[in-house]
Amino acid sequence: MPESIDAGMAEVRDSVMPMITQMEGCIGLSMLVDRSSGRCIVTSAWRSEEAMRATDEELQPIRERIGEMLGGSPQIDEWEIAVLHRDHQSTQGACVRVTWMQVDSADLDRAIDVYRLASLPKAEELAGFCSASLLVDRSSGRAVSSVTYDSVQAMESNREAAAALRSAGSKDAGAELLDVGEFELALAHLRVPELT
Repeated sequence: MPESIDAGMAEVRDSVMPMITQMEGCIGLSMLVDRSSGRCIVTSAWRSEEAMRATDEELQPIRERIGEMLGGSPQIDEWEIAVLHRDHQSTQGACVRVTWMQVDSADLDRAIDVYRLASLPKAEELAGFCSASLLVDRSSGRAVSSVTYDSVQAMESNREAAAALRSAGSKDAGAELLDVGEFELALAHLRVPELT
């Protein structure tokens, strides 16, 4: 499994990223890896929904190839970037804690406000905080928060504080926590503007 993850990372870095970042409207690509579970997340960011849709056909065989290299089949999710804040750029060794949530679609704007105004300022105080984003799917009410830290040591040291913050934030936002994962930030080439 580690060999397939390394091969997949190399393929995304050396072949996919140079190609996709040249596509009209692409504003970045990132890759998260959890070596213990084999779970990998590759995210591309687009200037608009139209730009994203225009690449669907061209990207489909690439997604399939990367999925095969990583030993699975790709699951495609589409998100709106609701919040994005960077304290500073990530560096080698950065890690990401990802939290998936479910919110009633009618309450999604309120949940975004809770994240932006209450959770984000507290997350910035956690050891090693680098950046945070909140992605939402308005039709389903699903949301995903990604918080990047400078190192695995920083992420491990703030695990308890982050869990308390996550619990309080989800309660205030009326969100159901679905899953939490911790990942190595294998690749970060994002030119997404600040959205707070």
